[in-house]
Amino acid sequence: MAEHAAVRSKSQGQEQAASAKPANASAGDWTAVAAGALGALMATLDISITNSALPQIQGQIGATGTEGTWISTGYLMSEIVMIPLAAWLTRVFGLRNFLLGNATLFTLFSLMCGMSHSLPQMIAGRIGQGFAGGAMIPTAQTIVATRLPRHQMPIGMTMFGLIVLLGPLLGPVVGGWLAENIDWSWCFFLNLPVGVALVVLLVAGLDSARTNWQQFMRADWLGIVGMAAGLSSLTVVLEEGQRERWFESSMIVWLSVVAFVGIALLIAAQFASKQPIVRLKLLTNARYSSVIFIVFTVGAGLYCVSYLLPQFLSGVAGYNAQQSGAVMLMSGLPAFLMMPVLPRLMGRVDTRLLVAAGLACFAGSCLLDIALTAQSAGDDFTWSQLLRGVGQVLAMMPLNQASMAAVPREQAGDAAGLYNMARNLGGSVGLALLGTFIDRRNTFHDDMIRESVTANSLVGEEHVAQSAAGFFARHGDMAYAKMQALGQLAAQMQLQASVITFSETFYVLAVALLLCIPLAFLLKKPAPGTPSAGH
Repeated sequence: MAEHAAVRSKSQGQEQAASAKPANASAGDWTAVAAGALGALMATLDISITNSALPQIQGQIGATGTEGTWISTGYLMSEIVMIPLAAWLTRVFGLRNFLLGNATLFTLFSLMCGMSHSLPQMIAGRIGQGFAGGAMIPTAQTIVATRLPRHQMPIGMTMFGLIVLLGPLLGPVVGGWLAENIDWSWCFFLNLPVGVALVVLLVAGLDSARTNWQQFMRADWLGIVGMAAGLSSLTVVLEEGQRERWFESSMIVWLSVVAFVGIALLIAAQFASKQPIVRLKLLTNARYSSVIFIVFTVGAGLYCVSYLLPQFLSGVAGYNAQQSGAVMLMSGLPAFLMMPVLPRLMGRVDTRLLVAAGLACFAGSCLLDIALTAQSAGDDFTWSQLLRGVGQVLAMMPLNQASMAAVPREQAGDAAGLYNMARNLGGSVGLALLGTFIDRRNTFHDDMIRESVTANSLVGEEHVAQSAAGFFARHGDMAYAKMQALGQLAAQMQLQASVITFSETFYVLAVALLLCIPLAFLLKKPAPGTPSAGH
């Protein structure tokens, strides 16, 4: 009798242990995660896919270099407005309806871009792409946070983080290859089969939901108008400010006024509305606000390096878009190699240590690039790119998880929107500051070099005389040969000034990333199997 009781007690204990073990995500949950990931990949890829193909696109639609920048600016402007709206629109239309609508619109606007024959048509298509694509990035993060159990969330967040990192890296490579080997329009037609696959996954993985029109009517329209006007104007100011000479341009002045008024309305809506469209109150949470500040800086670093390195390789080393893309892609290699172990690493190692190590590696990669010369080529960036890839993975992946762990599950959508908005806004601010820094430091170093190479410089005179002799041997005109020699010397001075500026810029990025390391220790790793903070 006692033996039977012991056996019964043991079996009951096993049943309780089994019931205590958290259930794994179902096939439908993983289908939903895959759908969200595919949508986010499509959206992040299209941020930069036109960068390499821009000369061919401009030539086809008859746009100048300055006008062509609106092809990228239009996308970023609308994307950054849609990202924080995604959580509200998901509550209005339901996740499935909202994503199906955006996947369809993104595919149609991609078709419009690929068939464009004028600049206005292309810009309209890119703005539409930005709106639809901007919705798919935070909703992918929301699906992971709401459909996966806590113990499997690192796997989902790793998938999302890899997409956010690899999309902008793959974009220039894919765009450059398509433009050179097929046609620039395939940069957009590529989205058609992906869009069809995405619709199938969304129908299979997400449950249908009814539209909540009362939520739509009771929306925070003051905040929506303020955010749309403020963020879109601010993005244009940051993207176009350097090209327009900042406040020397009346367009930049007026857009700055609109941005200020819009952001003021957004802040006022935090007090006037019961449900603000952007929950800035989340920033009062020290854990979450530290995530936002770090991801803002890391986003600036990602965008700045993605701009700096191709500029150096094309302007100094003479690489074409495809060759530059191959060098850029090296930083994505660590992400693939670390993919099998990263979820376990995130589950066992303190989040603070991972983020701090990632920031240190990212900063270290920038410090490896501060000794550039005019003879530096792609091979000289191998180690810095690999270290940069490790740093980006170690910093971004835990930050994705930390942002979701710092808020209650019902606020996951709002937190994801604010997180992704901070990353993109960091990129825009970083590029704006970078453009101003490069322009001013280039001018400074060029002036300093010209002052050091005077007419009385023996080394300068000897260099010009040797160059002139070489040109004279070709065509026999000494006056023209001296002009060519002086022009060559001026070009070399400008090249050296540019190289010094690139080195300085990498140094400044390293310092900015190192300054974020103390903030990493404000993060707190959630205990395995426990609900996120705020529950």
